Amino acid sequence: MRESNPSEQTDQTAPSIEAVGLQRHFDSGIRAVDGVDLRIEAGEIYAFLGPNGAGKTTTVRMLTTLLRPTGGRAAVAGHDVLSEAAAVRRAIGVALQESALDPLMKGREMLRLQATLHSLPKAEAIERTEQLLRRVGLVEAADRRIGTYSGGMQRRLDLAAALIHRPSVLFLDEPTTGLDPVSRKAIWEEVEKLNSDGTTVFLTTQYLEEADQLADRVGIIAGGKIVAEGTPTALKAEVGKPRIQISVAAGSPQLCDEVLGRFGAVLPAIEGPGGSLVHVAELAEGAAAIAPVIRALDEAGVMVESLDLLEPTLEDVFVAKTGYHLEGDEKAEIEGAEV
Repeated sequence: MRESNPSEQTDQTAPSIEAVGLQRHFDSGIRAVDGVDLRIEAGEIYAFLGPNGAGKTTTVRMLTTLLRPTGGRAAVAGHDVLSEAAAVRRAIGVALQESALDPLMKGREMLRLQATLHSLPKAEAIERTEQLLRRVGLVEAADRRIGTYSGGMQRRLDLAAALIHRPSVLFLDEPTTGLDPVSRKAIWEEVEKLNSDGTTVFLTTQYLEEADQLADRVGIIAGGKIVAEGTPTALKAEVGKPRIQISVAAGSPQLCDEVLGRFGAVLPAIEGPGGSLVHVAELAEGAAAIAPVIRALDEAGVMVESLDLLEPTLEDVFVAKTGYHLEGDEKAEIEGAEV
């Protein structure tokens, strides 16, 4: 294994990623990133979300040394992204949405080339290549040309390439966009394994389910600023309580609302299938209140036909904080006008 350079040793208590007042302004006057503060501890999975043009891609490009900040500061793996850019690049792995895989190369060949570029000794490069091929399930396809790989296979190979030098911080830019559910699940599982090994993961995604499933914390950026940050559970709790929706088969609608009002705030009824009336209430105690609600309705002579409990989602959070639904990607962001 390659010995670490003493000059690259970092304070183990320092955050894996830190940004203070990070800015990127373009000559056109666009403030793509306008004072972003981040602190991501070692071993976290951090999901970074934002609508198109919010500054998400620009922030990632600055953290990975692909774009120079015009204000503020940032450090990754304990190294300043400006004055220690080379050390940052040695410490991180990056798997971008649009990978630069050579379709004429073979999978094993490409990984060995990546190992050489990272100065791994030959024996270690061979060993590490085989380890990663096994890890991402590409042993049988290793000697096929990459151009014959499916989208999911290419994404897994790109992930393996990002891991070849054992980075302490991994940046994943929409790693499952366009993949089928099976391939997406395989990537999720690999990310969780990497994190359990101690790797810090900075994940951008357009799938809110992905952020909810994987992330320890979520940051939402809009207009170049962080507008929300916290655990998925805490963020969802900020925008509302669980809601119960009830259709009744018999009994007074007014009586149903009176009973529901004992357990939380009654909301306007909505139209259900076939024009039926669906009663809605926010439950202060969430799912724990369902059984008492059912008993109270039964005692009041209200017969329940159907019942649903709707928890707040990250989609609700995203819309509340940004005014947008999360969809598409940031392909419209280009250098010079990229936000």
